[in-house]
Amino acid sequence: MKNLILLFFSALAWGCCETPKYEISLRPSEYVTTLVGTQSDYSLSTGNTYPAVALPWGMNFWTPQTGKMGDGWAYTYGSHTIRGLKQTHQPSPWINDYGQFSIMPVRGKDKVDENARQSWFSHQSETAKPYYYSVYLADHDVVAEMAPTDRAAVLRFTFPESDESGVVIDAFDRGSSVKVLDEHTVAGYTTRNSGGVPDNFRNWFVIRFDKPFSGFRVFNGKNELKGFEAEGEHALAAVYFTTRRGEQVTARVASSFISGEQALRNLETEVGDADFETVKARAQERWDEVLGRIEVSGGTEEQYRTFYSCLYRSTLFPRKFYEIDAKGNPVHYSPYNGEVLPGYMYTDTGFWDTFRCLFPLLNLVYPSVNAEIQAGLANTYRESGFLPEWASPGHRGCMVGNNSASVVADAILKGVTPAEDVATLYEAMLAGRDKVHPTVSSTGRLGHEYYNTLGYVPYNVGINENAARTLEYAYDDWCIAQTAKMLGKDEDAKRLEKASQNYKNLFDP
Repeated sequence: MKNLILLFFSALAWGCCETPKYEISLRPSEYVTTLVGTQSDYSLSTGNTYPAVALPWGMNFWTPQTGKMGDGWAYTYGSHTIRGLKQTHQPSPWINDYGQFSIMPVRGKDKVDENARQSWFSHQSETAKPYYYSVYLADHDVVAEMAPTDRAAVLRFTFPESDESGVVIDAFDRGSSVKVLDEHTVAGYTTRNSGGVPDNFRNWFVIRFDKPFSGFRVFNGKNELKGFEAEGEHALAAVYFTTRRGEQVTARVASSFISGEQALRNLETEVGDADFETVKARAQERWDEVLGRIEVSGGTEEQYRTFYSCLYRSTLFPRKFYEIDAKGNPVHYSPYNGEVLPGYMYTDTGFWDTFRCLFPLLNLVYPSVNAEIQAGLANTYRESGFLPEWASPGHRGCMVGNNSASVVADAILKGVTPAEDVATLYEAMLAGRDKVHPTVSSTGRLGHEYYNTLGYVPYNVGINENAARTLEYAYDDWCIAQTAKMLGKDEDAKRLEKASQNYKNLFDP
């Protein structure tokens, strides 16, 4: 696809026309700051973001963690200490996280739990890019760096001279395991989640260090255990090294929602023996490719930074929730039925938030990505009987409407959807008009029996946001009607066009 070239000269779009203009001179990824929107907390949002170190639409993100374990505000700009470098899958603080664990370099064998190991840091010693993060952890005199792949990452720690240099692996509470496999490797799993998962949900991880351990310890909560393994409510491991000043220790880490074996496969295929700088360079190249699909000119450097920082945010979610098997085929753990199945799966998006802007952008600029997303939506319907409205990773109860219909219809009408999935997705849109999920009322259509007979959802039947639901359902019926027309389903189109006029029932003459 040729680059989409946008020329912005509007004073409304770019501010005063007398502002000095600059030619774009940096790689697109260099204009991005991942810290935009992080000066937030529960009481006041200025974005509710965190500095995600990731690849576009990557399965795993990494972030410095300033908040306590389980806090939806994992990183807040006003904080002064870092507790760990966390693998995260959080789409928003309100939905919170799942499958998370953290890695934290330390100096001192008493620095294990999240309060003891936290370290003061300064933003002046912090570099936050999509493809790279670096911070100086003052209490440990350690520089920590991260560079990502889709399902793995490389972390590099520059230690002081010490015989108590170490790394704490925290698999978090609510059920987890860690095991020291050999003098270079730690593996484990975490089950921590915020809902939307089957009973057999696990995120398996493996961490391989390039320096042998001089010692290690394993814990369940605050209780140190004998042996190589800890499994229980809250598993942690601490591995130790004797280091000279300035010595660098590299940790290669990957995870999988399928199995421990698949986690190792992800590590070997996405990282292998590649060093830190190689992984970092590959990640930046990928971001330049994705962000560079849109070229801007005629603005100031600050405006370029705003534009590309926002485009970075627009290409994080929905995330890949599929992996590549030994034969090179896409395969996924289903967050809907707990089975491992072939094909694509994406998650961590709410269509109430994204159907107006994000998905039309994907169709326009990144159609091959949305083709995979649509194939994943077809799989969601096959595996759960519903299209998702808010997925993280499975169906979550949040917001109103049936806007999966508009997302699916738009992709079909623009020729993005894989041909083999069109019939399934059309069936899914129609099916969603007449039912609601038995346990997640935001999935399907709550109040469909009223809407389909009266032409609106009444205010006095115990269903909140009844006017909003009526408006959303009417719009979504119009979207399905357009798809029916294109597919030659004339009777469906006529019926749905009539239903799309239900918005008029909310007007009081």
